[in-house]
Parts: sequence; C-alpha cells; structure tokens
Amino acid sequence: MSLPELPAWLRRLAPDRYVLAILAMVALASVIPVRGEAAVGFSWLTKAAIALLFFLHGARLSREAVIAGMTHWRLHLTVIATTFGLFPLLGLAAQRLPPNILPGGLTAGLLFLCCLPSTVQSSIAFTSVARGNVAAAVCAASLSNLLGVFVTPLLVGATLGARGGGFSWGELESIGVQLLLPFILGQIARRWIWGWIARHGSLVGYVDRGSILLVVYGAFSAAVTGGLWSKVSAGQILLLVLACVALLGIVLAAAVSAARSLGFSKADEITIVFCGSKKSLASGVPMAGILFPPAGVGMMVLPLMIFHQIQLMACAVIAQRYAARPVAET
Repeated sequence: MSLPELPAWLRRLAPDRYVLAILAMVALASVIPVRGEAAVGFSWLTKAAIALLFFLHGARLSREAVIAGMTHWRLHLTVIATTFGLFPLLGLAAQRLPPNILPGGLTAGLLFLCCLPSTVQSSIAFTSVARGNVAAAVCAASLSNLLGVFVTPLLVGATLGARGGGFSWGELESIGVQLLLPFILGQIARRWIWGWIARHGSLVGYVDRGSILLVVYGAFSAAVTGGLWSKVSAGQILLLVLACVALLGIVLAAAVSAARSLGFSKADEITIVFCGSKKSLASGVPMAGILFPPAGVGMMVLPLMIFHQIQLMACAVIAQRYAARPVAET
C-alpha cells in the first residue's frame, strides 16, 4: 500500500518532512561542522535570520484576533496556566533525575522546552480536525506565542539561570534586540506589509523554516565541536524519548481533567488540550540560540526536537478520536 492510500490518521504518524530536514541538518553538522572564522560569520548570519523571523512573526500576528479572543478569558487562562505553569513545574521535577539516567544538559533541555510557548499552526490544525473551538484556538495559540516573547526568557532566567544553565540577566538586552524589537517593528509595519506577506506566503514560510535550519546547523556544529555525541549515549537518547512521552502524557491528562472539572464544553476542551500541550519548535530553537552559549545549544534543543515529533504523532491520534465522536456532542 502506498503512502497516499494510507488512512489520514496513519499518514499523520509519518515523520514530518520539516522534522526530517532538521534531522538532516543535525547529521550534516555531525559530519561537516562549521568551524573557526566561518563559524563567526555563520553566527552573524543566524542572528540576522532570527531577527527577520521574529519581525515576520510580529507582522503576521493579528492584534484584532488576540483582542477578540480575550473575551474567552477562562479558556485562555487555563491554556496559559498549563503552558507556563504546569509545564515548568514538571521541568523542575525532571531536574531531580539522577545524572546517570540523563545528563544535566538534557534535563536542562527538558526544563527549557517546558518554558516555551505553544505552537500556532499545529494547535489550530489539530483543533480543526477534532472539531473544536477553532476561533478560540487561533486566539489562545497566538496569545501564547505573544506572551512567550516576554515570559520564556523570564522563566529561563528564574530556573535555568539559577542552575547554571548559561543564561544571565544581562542577556535580556540580547532578547530585546534580537526578538522583542523585531517583533514590535513587525507589529508596527503590519499595516503596510501585511498585503505583501499574504501574497507571498510561501516565501515567508521559506524564511521562517530556513532560519530555523540555520540555527540548528550552527548550534549542532558548535555542539559537535564541543564533543556532544561523546556526552550522550544511545541509551540516554532512548530514556530522553521516554521522558518526553511521560511529560506529554501527564500534561494531556491534566488538560483534559482541568477542562472537564471546570465545566468547559467539548469544543473548548479540545482547544485546551491541543493549545496547552504543545511546545513551539519555531520559537524554541531561535530562542535557544540567543539564551545559551553556542556549544550548549545542541544539548538544549535536543529534547525539544524529540518532543516536537512525539507531540505531532500523539495529537494526530487524539484528534481523530475526538473527530469520531457524534456530531451532537459539543
């Protein structure tokens, strides 16, 4: 049976092509890492790409949609509490894992991914497939990403900073220059460039994804040069996968329980589950490139890359189960 003939839910379990491209960058950096003066030039190119990425995020985010979504404040507070409350607490708990199970760099990476905002595209897509509250998902996911620009660096500083994770409060200036300022400029420029962005959506998408590929290649080049693969064994990678599965499972169960105990409708429950359980690779990789030393970025984003694929596979199955419910069940 060829891939197009497979059921839709099973096709969604296949690795995302973009995830495969990211893994290809990891493989390339493992074989041909960028070094020396070339690495310095590549670093400046990456910083420019990150600034452009967040400028485009600012230009694409509709302020009207976020403001309109604020009326459903109970749903948004639930999503925010899961994304920036429950997740970081679980990440802090993971710090107690013995070093012989997961080295400190990987548990720090787990905590970093727990501080990140939710995804936008996949949260909305899975909510739509599951027949949830799509309008609320648009607002909740957008609000999460907007807050993430401010909240994620603060959470990282308050947790990893105190644990020697490589972040210092002085680097808030870098966050402001490379993330926040381009984001604000994008919001200001939105009224003039939104039409162009809408007409050239594929080009913007290439910039979006291409900048992340640059960050991944540069990060893993520095990590490989610093001996990443000598620090992490195949067994530890397997344990990291199990830790990510457990993390996602706990959050999904908590999101469902919270939505039902708070009396949300089934459509709102779906939105809470999909917006509250995800972590953004698109935001996380560029932020890691700014928050942590180059040699440490590879270790920090490795848990995020694994969690990202696991969340896509798990949510594909969950979305189909929700979609199979009777139409009258709302």
